[in-house]
Amino acid sequence: MIVHQGIDGFIAKNPVITIGTFDGVHLGHRKVIDQLNSIAQAINGESVLFTFYPHPRLVISPDNSNLRLITTLDEKTRRLEKAGIDHMMVYPFTKEFAALSYEEFIEEVLIKKMGMKILVVGHDHRLGKNREGSFENIIELSKKLNFEVRKIEALLIDAVDISSSIIRNALQKGEVDKVKKYLGYAFTINGKVATGNQIGRKISFPTANIETTDPHKIIPAEGVYAITLAVNDKIYRAMLNIGIRPTIDTNADHRTIEAHIFDFNEDIYGQEVTICFHHRIRDEKKFDGLNDLKTQLKQDQINVIKILAQLDLSCMQ
Repeated sequence: MIVHQGIDGFIAKNPVITIGTFDGVHLGHRKVIDQLNSIAQAINGESVLFTFYPHPRLVISPDNSNLRLITTLDEKTRRLEKAGIDHMMVYPFTKEFAALSYEEFIEEVLIKKMGMKILVVGHDHRLGKNREGSFENIIELSKKLNFEVRKIEALLIDAVDISSSIIRNALQKGEVDKVKKYLGYAFTINGKVATGNQIGRKISFPTANIETTDPHKIIPAEGVYAITLAVNDKIYRAMLNIGIRPTIDTNADHRTIEAHIFDFNEDIYGQEVTICFHHRIRDEKKFDGLNDLKTQLKQDQINVIKILAQLDLSCMQ
């Protein structure tokens, strides 16, 4: 896959293009991408996924947006490459670009600068300023500008129309099992191991304190999770707590991400890790003291080991 950071110098053979943020590259996206690739192959062309950076909402309403993303740009790029896309266009999203009508965008960018032959759209996709470019409007414009339009219907799982918004909502509830079903892979967080307060070592549960590398990355709900953790090209079973650690930090005002890695005794401070979420065990609780906390952590470890033994732990497929 060729990644283009802007439109200058773009060249592709008979481009078949789809457009969107594709946050998460979930199974609904994959349905569109599979059709995109099939159509491109059928006309001896190349598939092009046109996406934006930064996310449009972060530009249009930066002061009011609390948007958190399922995938960072790097994560999204890796997923799209695995999906077999020929070209990924990462177009700089600005307020000036947002002001373009759908007619201007299609004619000036997709047709004149990219040479688009076929536009592939999802069932509810809209283009241009104020989202005025409906499927019906795009069809009318295609007759004038001589390009084809193909519409891909929604993917339903358990009678749910899969979307990035639905997946974000599920993550905010800690429903990582449901998220895995919708994404087609386990939700991941990439971060760096930072120095913590070392209290876990005092109760025989040392933890890696993990700081995320992207401020816009969504963090699942507070609680205890069964996870796998990749570091130094190796994958380990682990349990992870997201929360304010109420038993230890009575005045905490921010959430921490702490992983206890099983059968592990290495110094990984400052190193990059990838966390894969497989199952939520319980809510975060406040205990009467460290002894009660230690007792609960022992039971959590037993539960996590049992759960992970029953699951497909693949994460980066």
